[in-house]
Amino acid sequence: MNSNFEDKTVIITGGSQGVGAATARRFGAAGANLVLVARTRKTLDRISEELTGQASVLTVRMDVSDADACASLFKKAMLEFGAVHVLINNAGYHKRGLVENMDAEDLGKMIDVNLKAPIILSRLAIPYIKESGGGAIINVASLAGRVPIPAAATYSASKFGLRAFTFALGQELEASGIKVAAVSPGPIDTGFIMSNIDSVADITFSQPMSTGDEVADEILKLCVNTRRERSMPPVSGLLTTMSYLFPWLGKRLQPLLNAKGRRVKRKLKAEMRAAKLESDD
Repeated sequence: MNSNFEDKTVIITGGSQGVGAATARRFGAAGANLVLVARTRKTLDRISEELTGQASVLTVRMDVSDADACASLFKKAMLEFGAVHVLINNAGYHKRGLVENMDAEDLGKMIDVNLKAPIILSRLAIPYIKESGGGAIINVASLAGRVPIPAAATYSASKFGLRAFTFALGQELEASGIKVAAVSPGPIDTGFIMSNIDSVADITFSQPMSTGDEVADEILKLCVNTRRERSMPPVSGLLTTMSYLFPWLGKRLQPLLNAKGRRVKRKLKAEMRAAKLESDD
């Protein structure tokens, strides 16, 4: 597949907001047919209306942790567009807190949405993408899947698992014409973390923040280049690799990174308060 997605069908989970919506805009501008999946009809309608006239859009309101709904999703895509070329597993769920204080339901939901759903959706997508002549499966992982994050143990576990699944599936499909890759961003300036900034670990904000558009650009590139993973930003990817290979280094750096993250978080909160006061006026 080249960088021209004209008449290619792209399924994007979590496709109505944040990174998912930014990715939809990018693929739409590249000529793709879009199948956007989310749980909320209102946000799906909003992005669909925005893209009207630019791309053909099918919206599907569903929970990706529902296996039957996942199977039905591909049937709907085939009925609407006649083929499936790309699957972007972007939907995510994160409930922050210490494991001992978490509800079992929230722990299970993180695994279901962040790991189980991408595995099931990828399995379902493979025969359709093969039938279409090839394409890509791109999983949205996280730097939290490269090093463990305090108060995000289960989320980190789900993203560690998603990365391992991505690399193994990529080897399985190496000769199939299906590219499998992962993008692993650090903090992203979207509501996914900014709306609950107080509950986000300080260390998270020690890393440069990406935008949804920047992550979307990397997702499109991963569909056509030879990379298996793109860490964002690259310097953070290098830092997580060094911390993973040399745990003693990560332990020594953690107090410094926590202090830096606290300073950045205070600044971000001040900016958010100022913006709110300005909007109220």
